[in-house]
Amino acid sequence: MSQSAECNEDDDEFPPEKRLEAPNHRLIEAGITTIPDMETLRECVACENAHQNRTAILKRLDRKASELRETEDKE
Repeated sequence: MSQSAECNEDDDEFPPEKRLEAPNHRLIEAGITTIPDMETLRECVACENAHQNRTAILKRLDRKASELRETEDKE
């Protein structure tokens, strides 16, 4: 099974593999910045753990999780 099929559980228009497999760091950062909710974030973490397991990307995803939790607390 291809990486795309493994990571893309839903037909999201911007699935985890597109967010995290960009050709340069700036596009990956933009993909992480635009994660709208914890469900999408969890999908991205699962995809990253399953395929690349890059520490820097996982740390950035962790910071994004903190941002999302903070936003949820304010609502």
